[in-house]
Amino acid sequence: MGLLRFSCRGLAARLAAMPLGSPVARAVAALSVAQLIGWGAVSFPAVVSREMADDLGLDISTIFAGTTTFYVAMGACAPFLARVFARIGARPVMIGGTLLSALGLLVVSMAHSPTLYFLGWLLLGAAGSASLTTPAHILLNEIAGRGAARAISSLMLVSGLFGTVFWPLTAFLSGEIGWRGAIAVYAAALIAINLPLYGRGLPRRARAEAPAKAAAPVASAGAYDRTFFLIVAAIVLNAFVTFGFSSILIELLKEEGLSPAQALAYGSALGIIQIFARGLTTAVEKRWDGVTMGVVSSAVMFLSLLVLLAAGGSPAIIAIFLVFYGVAGGALAVARSTIPLVFYDKATFAKALSRIALPLNWISAISPPVLISLMTQFGGRAVLVLSLACSCGAILVLLALRGRRPAGEEIEAEKIAA
Repeated sequence: MGLLRFSCRGLAARLAAMPLGSPVARAVAALSVAQLIGWGAVSFPAVVSREMADDLGLDISTIFAGTTTFYVAMGACAPFLARVFARIGARPVMIGGTLLSALGLLVVSMAHSPTLYFLGWLLLGAAGSASLTTPAHILLNEIAGRGAARAISSLMLVSGLFGTVFWPLTAFLSGEIGWRGAIAVYAAALIAINLPLYGRGLPRRARAEAPAKAAAPVASAGAYDRTFFLIVAAIVLNAFVTFGFSSILIELLKEEGLSPAQALAYGSALGIIQIFARGLTTAVEKRWDGVTMGVVSSAVMFLSLLVLLAAGGSPAIIAIFLVFYGVAGGALAVARSTIPLVFYDKATFAKALSRIALPLNWISAISPPVLISLMTQFGGRAVLVLSLACSCGAILVLLALRGRRPAGEEIEAEKIAA
């Protein structure tokens, strides 16, 4: 709860710095609550997977395959929504996605067979592409344009806490009304809380901002050009490490020599460090754009992996790794969402971000089983070597992206350096 208070205070300070009653401040406040609930509502397998497995007659790996299905469907649907975002804006899409999310949760809560269970996750994945993270960032870009970076990082201060808030809540609800009842409660919360927040708390897109009359784009999101592929490569390489580690970190720390209790304690501290890191991005967000933040945080990520590789089971050195890794992971989460702002304007941002969501969500689904399999067969050293290679590759790609900034961004970067 202390971490939640810290994040809320940080969010409040950022909102206070925005013009009173501004559309951006209202949107960040509404989205912070709605995204927290939206992600928390689909995070229940982390808490009740064993109860679900026993009830459905499935093994735990099959239960977690539902989450994999969610990310695959979320990524597959994202490119198809790009034109919808551009045509009608993010707000109505998020309203529709919320309704579909509630339906998907109800389907999972009523499932008594693998077919219905996975159908529910397919619905949740399609709904997530319309209501979770990417649409929120598109909406903030619709309001603030390239100035959306501060709003996006403010939003992430609270939305990243869904596990801290909803995992204990899921455990409590499951104990009182069962896992099916807990999921049904979350479906009701989406309807009772998120729908009004999206319907009344978010500004409507002005007709004058319709993409057909937008100014010429800084970069073409309609074409899969070199810049687009470099952005995707940088985001995917870093996401492979961060999303994969989020699933295997505790087991990896055990492999490195920590006791189960130590590994659990160290792993639990990671979320706290990452949230603090997201708060620290405030100090540099006016001086660094998303690309520069990505380069620096990727370098810190690479350093953290080297530290763990050399730890030799020392709890003190592993703690140093955890601090470096947590800071890098928290900053990379912000960089991942703000790098496209450097290259795309309002007219092209939605299409670009929707297309980036496909590989990003698929790598989120693929990386945990890949790293788990690698660790099982070849040990933790193999995981670290592959992760180091991905991190190094991300640094090289981001350095290449720095030279591809639009002219205005290059001039601004030179002023900052001076």
